[in-house]
Amino acid sequence: MLDLAAAHAIARDAVHVPLDIDRFAADVGALGLGVPVVVTSQVGSRAEYLRRPDLGRLPADLSAVARKPADIGFVLADGLSPTALMRHGVPLLRELALRLGNAYTLAAPVIATQARVALGDHVAEQGRYRTLIVIIGERPGLSVVDSLGIYLTHLPRPGCTDADRNCISNIHPPDGLSYSEAARIAASLVGGALQLGRSGVELKDTSRASAIDDPGLESLG
Repeated sequence: MLDLAAAHAIARDAVHVPLDIDRFAADVGALGLGVPVVVTSQVGSRAEYLRRPDLGRLPADLSAVARKPADIGFVLADGLSPTALMRHGVPLLRELALRLGNAYTLAAPVIATQARVALGDHVAEQGRYRTLIVIIGERPGLSVVDSLGIYLTHLPRPGCTDADRNCISNIHPPDGLSYSEAARIAASLVGGALQLGRSGVELKDTSRASAIDDPGLESLG
């Protein structure tokens, strides 16, 4: 019983402990992808974030996001586990940039707090990104509290649905998916989306089909 109570407490902390924005932004900036911009949703508190997912999908203000077209834009969102983003967000972004940077133009990263996946669609519309990659903390469980998900949307826009996205989940090395493998799958999906002209249910990564179309979209979107 004590172990179960401790696991519950750790999972609860992963949801409620806020992102250390200054430290995280400094670490993201050190990757050399441009000065990161910090945005937030229309949520006023963590309790409201859990109660009103609709507000987590809407940005409060995007005026700081440069309107500069890019092939790929990155949004790093705290989601349901700021702990996961703090622990894995920077090394995952580094691997994605290594995989994608030679073939595509990359926008400066955007950090989003109190955010759901769909907030990224508004960021992408403002920044004019052709493909959007949202890196977000997934819902903590009793055994894993620091898992990240990648949500990829080609031609993103407000109003996109879960069917328009692809998901790579369970990113939390050493026990979950590695950064390099997640980046490899993401690069495959980006290339496939360009060929197909869209992302979502019709886009498959045939090398690892089980990694996409994950039902976790509903809880994070």
